[in-house]
Amino acid sequence: MKNLNSLQQFRLIAILEGISYLLFAVTMPLKYMYEILEPNFYVGMIHGILFIAYLMLGVRCWVIYKWSIGFVALAVLASLLPFGTFYLDAKYLKKQMV
Repeated sequence: MKNLNSLQQFRLIAILEGISYLLFAVTMPLKYMYEILEPNFYVGMIHGILFIAYLMLGVRCWVIYKWSIGFVALAVLASLLPFGTFYLDAKYLKKQMV
């Protein structure tokens, strides 16, 4: 398997983090309406790990690719909004791959 560079790793984690965030739309009703706690627990753990990886890889890319502080702030904001990481990837990160 080919080694991924830092930007490719960041893009992958961004997409996975976005997916894990959206999975809360499924697990939260299970938790609060049907009192099924386990899916929310596991999705929460996975999301937390992916969020930390997203931030760590974001800092790494910030240094390597000399991103502006404004772009870093946008990347952090994108991780806090539903569909934000998908937008960040489509609008900005994909263009940096060329």
